[in-house]
Amino acid sequence: GNLIKHKRIHTGERPYICEVCHIGFRENGNLIKHRRIHSGEKPHKCGVCGLGFNQNSDLKRHNRVHTGEKPYKCDICDIGFRENGTLIKHKRIHTGEKPYICDICTAGFINSSSLKTHRRVHTGEK
Repeated sequence: GNLIKHKRIHTGERPYICEVCHIGFRENGNLIKHRRIHSGEKPHKCGVCGLGFNQNSDLKRHNRVHTGEKPYKCDICDIGFRENGTLIKHKRIHTGEKPYICDICTAGFINSSSLKTHRRVHTGEK
């Protein structure tokens, strides 16, 4: 049971294979969830707006839109965010981190959309 599943972390064994895209999974339950991508099944429905999700964790994150809950707080300016990924991106304002680098002039940007806008300088695209 659990020991076999745990060993797969170390061996890299992924015996449960998606018949559509051939991605492998360590656990059958993960394959079952993955298949929903191909089938379009969204069994987890929002009780407020009816939007469907293929995983319960996605529904829980979505519910924050309705509740206004913002559990991820910036420790510098105390702004709250619904998702941790958004907080991580926000913190770049404070740290000055610019992980998106132009491959032409090496200018750095805090997000991919700013880099995309910048590239137009080089391509002449409007």
